[in-house]
Amino acid sequence: MKQQIEMKKSIIDFKIKENNRLSDLYSLLKLVPTEGELPEILPGQFVQVEVSNSKTTYLRRPISVNFVDYEKQELWLLVRKAGEGTAALIEKREGEALNIVLPLGKGFSVTGKQMLLIGGGVGVAPLLYLGKKAKEQGVDVKFLLGARSAADLLELDEFEKYGEVYVSTEDGSMGEKGFVTQHSVLRSGSFDHISCCGPAPMMKAVAKIAKDIDVCCEVSLENVMACGIGACLCCVEDTTEGNVCVCKEGPVFNIERLKW
Repeated sequence: MKQQIEMKKSIIDFKIKENNRLSDLYSLLKLVPTEGELPEILPGQFVQVEVSNSKTTYLRRPISVNFVDYEKQELWLLVRKAGEGTAALIEKREGEALNIVLPLGKGFSVTGKQMLLIGGGVGVAPLLYLGKKAKEQGVDVKFLLGARSAADLLELDEFEKYGEVYVSTEDGSMGEKGFVTQHSVLRSGSFDHISCCGPAPMMKAVAKIAKDIDVCCEVSLENVMACGIGACLCCVEDTTEGNVCVCKEGPVFNIERLKW
């Protein structure tokens, strides 16, 4: 895997252009810079969002980049309500401002001729932009998206713009019943690269399958992050190269670097 050059970080004020509430737990925020243009952002990178006017949230919140539309100068963030900080973010209104540090971390590689992009829950977020970038480079893209039920599946219409979409739900309400690791497309082996993001047990199971069938696999870790620049050591992961900060050396790692 090619090493990504560390990119210049910016602190930018954004205006909320749209806040699309997808469910009680999820909002899709579409943001535009208040001045200037969006910097270069790679799929799999993340941002740190300031939660203003909160008496309990002091640290910025790390959010995966869901999509970037340079023509419209839009940055999309898919936000899941997980605590007071993210709860405040999804309640933000159109026209309100957000201060964001970006782009952070190292993202996914685009390699091979056929890529399978696997996501579970809010882990699907970075795969949309990755799918767009991969398709632009002539890669055949397949998405495998998992959730508890059909109601929990997100942005299916957007994913369908960039590749075939396969679905698994735990209750069988859409697609194949079960976990993504049980889906027939994963067992088919009709791909030469896997990119994965979601709950750790899911990613570890996908990594094991990738090793068994000898396919290159990258995963995006979701360790707890605070600073986003490798200073606070909250997100340290023990790798084959020793302890590294996920926010700086990742969040995307080739599974060969992980002690899984």
